[in-house]
Amino acid sequence: MEVPPEVATEWWAPFAEHLALERRCSAYTVRNYRQAFEDFWRWAQTAGVWARGIDALESREVRDFVIEARSRFDRRTLHNHVSGLRTWAKFWQRRGRLQRNPFAGVPLPKLEKRLPQFLTEEQMKRLLLGPQRLIENEGERPEIAWRDRLAMELLYGGGLRVSEVVGLNYGAVDTASGVARVVGKGRKERLCPLGKVALAVLTKVRNEFSKRVGPDDPVLANPDGTRMTVRAVQLMLKRYLALAELPLEMTPHKLRHSYATHLLNAGADLRLVQELLGHALLTTTQVYTHVSVARLQEIYAKAHPRA
Repeated sequence: MEVPPEVATEWWAPFAEHLALERRCSAYTVRNYRQAFEDFWRWAQTAGVWARGIDALESREVRDFVIEARSRFDRRTLHNHVSGLRTWAKFWQRRGRLQRNPFAGVPLPKLEKRLPQFLTEEQMKRLLLGPQRLIENEGERPEIAWRDRLAMELLYGGGLRVSEVVGLNYGAVDTASGVARVVGKGRKERLCPLGKVALAVLTKVRNEFSKRVGPDDPVLANPDGTRMTVRAVQLMLKRYLALAELPLEMTPHKLRHSYATHLLNAGADLRLVQELLGHALLTTTQVYTHVSVARLQEIYAKAHPRA
């Protein structure tokens, strides 16, 4: 059941504009919030709730919606949807169209604790050798292989998000200091050290293979000079994971997890890692300490005679 255009225009479009222009949310977040709104509207329409008005929505009915939604979504998606609906209702409450927020305080199922997945340092070495292996053994075009190597070096060596990697321009990289100026979530800028290896690969790609290297030209480009997309990076990574015989469920974001975990394992300060990752809250970064502790416990269990 599709949301009628008049409903979308009245109840969704102003909120979407608010998300994009005022809160500076990513297109991914706007899309997820829209899915949450559309799912709620379909339920409310079927249950006869929409016709009564959102202000008439009772706590019992919101609980019914959550219970019913659990049959369609996993717990994390459900949490994200309700969070989006809470933000949507708060938006209309502030503008006087709703008297209260029916999604405030709604009970949700507990989230299972999931530790970030990451590759070991040895696995990362195997992965990063993939492009050179393809050049030597399969005749891959050097400009493609070195560009792919650069993408992976930036994800792991710089801890960048995949959206930040594809959005990086040559003008944002200071090769003298080895630092990139990155535009992250909420369009916030931060400085990211790239590391000697990533910087060396970037310099090689720029000097030997890039067609355009102006300040506004992309660091990661297709053979025709156009900017590489997020999807292209995701598919590229799958290719090299398969070549290195590594889990195919690893994603560009999990290379960022590997970056953070390896820094902490080497003794980096938690707040420094928070700054490097561009996390607004320290609690977001603290999940990596659990990974490090888990690794320590594993080593202890294998090596200590009294473990």
